[in-house]
Amino acid sequence: MKKVTIIFRKGPHDNTAGREGFDLALLSASYDQEVSLIFTFDGLFNLLKEQAPERIGCKDYIATFKALPLYDIDTILVCKESMDTFGLTDDDFFIPTTVCEPDRIQKQLQSADQVWVF
Repeated sequence: MKKVTIIFRKGPHDNTAGREGFDLALLSASYDQEVSLIFTFDGLFNLLKEQAPERIGCKDYIATFKALPLYDIDTILVCKESMDTFGLTDDDFFIPTTVCEPDRIQKQLQSADQVWVF
């Protein structure tokens, strides 16, 4: 089974990167690939609770992250250094994540067959 890791580095509403990364995750998982997600830098904002993108004229694709378990996407890593930079805790996120140090992220990247950055 091919291992795909998708890194989310950009915020959710100022570009299409988050939506494209999410679509790739679901598509890859539907083809029996092992999919892992990493959220770092502004990408953490994709996971924040109580977003209202419709207020700024954007579609709400963020809520669909709750479908990840249906696609067996269980590895969702969040960079602790990025969390500390923004003053976030795991309670700020609306889906379960694994908070980890950069060395754990590095190991995840080394084990992947493909890495995509959004």
